Amino acid sequence: MKASSTSADRLTRLLALVPYVVSRETVSMSEAARAFGVTERQLQDDLNLLWCLELRSPDPYCPIDLSYEGGEITVSEAESISRPLRLGADEAAALLVALRMLAELPGSAERDALTRLVAKLEAAAGEAAAAARQLSVDVDRRTGSLGVVQRALREDRRLRLVYYVAGRDENTERDVDPMRVLVVDGRTYLEGWCRRAEGVRLFRMDQILEAEVLEAQAEVPAGAERRDLDGGLFQGSASDVRATLELAPSGRWVADYYPCERVEELGEGRLRVVLLTSDARWVRSLALRLGDQGRVVAPAELAEGIRGDAERALALYS
Repeated sequence: MKASSTSADRLTRLLALVPYVVSRETVSMSEAARAFGVTERQLQDDLNLLWCLELRSPDPYCPIDLSYEGGEITVSEAESISRPLRLGADEAAALLVALRMLAELPGSAERDALTRLVAKLEAAAGEAAAAARQLSVDVDRRTGSLGVVQRALREDRRLRLVYYVAGRDENTERDVDPMRVLVVDGRTYLEGWCRRAEGVRLFRMDQILEAEVLEAQAEVPAGAERRDLDGGLFQGSASDVRATLELAPSGRWVADYYPCERVEELGEGRLRVVLLTSDARWVRSLALRLGDQGRVVAPAELAEGIRGDAERALALYS
């Protein structure tokens, strides 16, 4: 059984789970797990989250009474979920801005449907629609390969990519069998089976320099699994090095360009970031390129090694 693996998938499942149980009065854990394509353990995690849900309006709070003891799921006090959804002015404006941004994405196959939906929402939203029209949204055009990637997904064909690897500061060529396109933390990614790495990899769309659809059919191995992103996009292993850098205002670009486990504001425009890596060599290279824009402060042995690198580099000039 292959479970849903993204936060969006889980949200869809959570929204459907309560009406599913209510319509049946009671349902077994095993039956519900089969219906939603998840394991019973994952379903239990979903139910634990739903158990914390409270619906407001009118006061007082209206908690959903949910029970799954004995392997049987029951839901009561859930009449409020049948109320029509009413958006506040700020919610309606945010939704309209997001929909317009999606419609402007290059290669969007649903542009006509999104345009019609925006028109209907504007007609119903009144003042919120007027406020949303005053906002300007700039779409990152560096996702220009998105249309090519979407075509490969529709036609189930292999892609040839020229991809910039930031950690090694080099361009690489590789064939990829596409699996899906993701939008995570405001960035668009291609997930696919990389035939060069012989594994599932994520490719940032703005770092795909060239993309070509090949005649070969995509052949994702049967055992290849989509990344579970519920724990975040970048998930390290126990053997990874956690490099802590302190960045000057001119070095803040590091937090935007590299996957960070943690980002902390230090005041006056400075940042402290923690980078995860399985190979500390590229962190040493990054630190030397940063110069006075930032420095590695931990682990101590890595910081000491970088100081040694810098001293040897300076010695060459004398």
